[in-house]
Amino acid sequence: MRSSIVKTAGLLVLIGGIGLGLWNTSWSTTADSSAAAPSQLAENLIGTWILVGEPGKVSEAPATGGRLKFFTGRHWCITQADPTNGLTIYHHGGTYTLNGDQYAETVEYANESTRSLIKKTFNFTIKVEGDTLTQIAIDNPWTEVWKRVE
Repeated sequence: MRSSIVKTAGLLVLIGGIGLGLWNTSWSTTADSSAAAPSQLAENLIGTWILVGEPGKVSEAPATGGRLKFFTGRHWCITQADPTNGLTIYHHGGTYTLNGDQYAETVEYANESTRSLIKKTFNFTIKVEGDTLTQIAIDNPWTEVWKRVE
């Protein structure tokens, strides 16, 4: 079931990313030769991650359901589905910036359950080691550990 949830959520991210790319054509069609190449951390961040805990309290990824976080080169989103019926518990996302290991994500859209987050920016220090992403919250409650979904 987790595989189908990951595929469905991945498709939603892909469709949303295509829409955002078409909407913001200046970003997707104009090459800026002065822009720096993405850092290794930025490249390592791209992909799908599943929440496995917090530093010092890491568990195995759930067999079904779970909280998934997706990163593209500029956008992110989080989706969590009920493991018993596949219904979305919450979904929200937006854009992010990365400066060294300082990561800031801004919520630009959300479903009803997380709509209070819209227009808020949350800051973290992040690191990716192998298949593990650790985000340390800065003035917010989301210090978390994520594992890359294969």
